[in-house]
Amino acid sequence: MANEINQTEVIKMTNINKTYPMGSSEFIALDDVNLTINKGEYVAIVGPSGAGKSTLMNIIGCLDTATKGDYFLDGLDTRCSDSKLAEIRNKKIGFIFQNYNLLPKLSVLENVELPLVYLGLSNSKIKEKSLVALKKVGLESHLKHKPTELSGGQKQRVAIARALVTEPQIILADEPTGALDSKTGKEVLQMIKELNAEGNTIVMITHDMEIAQEAHRIITVKDGRITSDSMKEGEVS
Repeated sequence: MANEINQTEVIKMTNINKTYPMGSSEFIALDDVNLTINKGEYVAIVGPSGAGKSTLMNIIGCLDTATKGDYFLDGLDTRCSDSKLAEIRNKKIGFIFQNYNLLPKLSVLENVELPLVYLGLSNSKIKEKSLVALKKVGLESHLKHKPTELSGGQKQRVAIARALVTEPQIILADEPTGALDSKTGKEVLQMIKELNAEGNTIVMITHDMEIAQEAHRIITVKDGRITSDSMKEGEVS
């Protein structure tokens, strides 16, 4: 029941299954996954290609729904209409993608403003919040630049600003350093670490165990199941 949900739990998954039809049979992408993530945690989800981590990410991010099982996001039941799910996704989750997912014809400022446009805020409020987010990532001097005029690191900073601008409950980072050189990747990971230190809940998907070590908690997925869930030494859940 929704009124029984612990308010420190931002993600609560119970017996999550995801299957896809495959000819006369079905492919099991997730098999009875149970997962709880509390507000303020920094969690890395790791696993080899095909393990199910991308499917899990899509369900966490409300980009897809489970075949069976319950998923409450910040106390909200995600078993709902597509339009309601899109509303939950836009209000509760900020996305950072490996390939940035910036719209090339829009300026830096316009890319960051986009999630707020969908929330129906006034133009002045949209601009105000977007400027604050861009200042936070050090790009307030690049407002009119197009994505093609930016370095990879700057593009990812724009993506981080866009993820922050709605003040979401979760920042979901999918291989956030995958398209960056090691130096720039370290800078982006440091920025994510700082966001977590400020109280943001971070869920990072990665195949790289070295990057996963940046998180406080590491969850390993294999063959659609969670095979390990451990806190780094010295961390408290």
